[in-house]
Amino acid sequence: MLSIGVVGTGHLGKIHLKLLLETDRYHVAGFFDESPEVASAVEAETGCKAYPSFEELLEHVDAVDIVTPTLFHHYYASKALRASKHVFIEKPISATVDEGRELERLAHEAGKKVQIGHVERFNPAFIAAEPYFSNPMFIETHRLAQFNPRGTDVSVVLDLMIHDIDIVLHTIKSPVRKISASGVAVVSETPDIANARIEFDNGCVANLTASRLSMKNMRKTRIFQRDAYISIDFLDKEVEVIRMRAIEGEPDPLAITIELGNNKGVKQILLDKPEISPGNAIKSELESFADAIMLNKNPVVTASDGLQALDVAYRIIEKLNLTPHLFA
Repeated sequence: MLSIGVVGTGHLGKIHLKLLLETDRYHVAGFFDESPEVASAVEAETGCKAYPSFEELLEHVDAVDIVTPTLFHHYYASKALRASKHVFIEKPISATVDEGRELERLAHEAGKKVQIGHVERFNPAFIAAEPYFSNPMFIETHRLAQFNPRGTDVSVVLDLMIHDIDIVLHTIKSPVRKISASGVAVVSETPDIANARIEFDNGCVANLTASRLSMKNMRKTRIFQRDAYISIDFLDKEVEVIRMRAIEGEPDPLAITIELGNNKGVKQILLDKPEISPGNAIKSELESFADAIMLNKNPVVTASDGLQALDVAYRIIEKLNLTPHLFA
């Protein structure tokens, strides 16, 4: 059983801590939070040991789960890797691309596993949809959230859109050829609404929209490919797949068909709604991190994946002609 410690027990950090306590893959040695008041409250609530320093926590663990503000990811992760500990880092991998590159290098030198918390890879809806992907050529994503002051220290690109950037990069697996973007800061010092168009070398185009000023929450992705349309609702965990197939002979009178015109024949329209296996995506990603360590295999979301998503995010921010105010 792996011994693990959590770094940072704010809103998300407490969720990580409680889920780690529920799984039999880990022994939770304790946690560290730089706020003594927060540490005392979480220790009383969970019964988990609060360590007075990060260095002392490191002495008692095989791995750490870093759930601090992005600004501190590199600080804690680099210290952990230099101490030969495996590291799970909540997304994004770091505050800057250069910091991400250094973490990737340190992980390689230490021979330790680093997994990035791009949790949507573990969303049951995305997992159910993946088998239907076949050379997607157009992707449209909408990630809309009601305003929450948490996360407004960074652009909406790093706060929300980066989830979809990772999903798109993972799905397409082709070099990015061109990026264009627009956005606006409404109530924050950084963009609250942004749209990006990513063009890939293989011809695929992805159109991504993110907003943290919506009246309702939405996390939807639509994927178009030859003879198929796939709709993924990450929030409600639903998938719809609409496919077309050629009909030979007389069509079934009850079948839904479409005339292609110009003597191109008739195609049948098929609707699939794959069954979604229930599950907690955060718990799944943390358990997969343990599997990567114990089975000595690559994490599902590697440091390289996290770095690539961060690099594209910053290229989008550059196109917005704004610099993210990480110290706001």
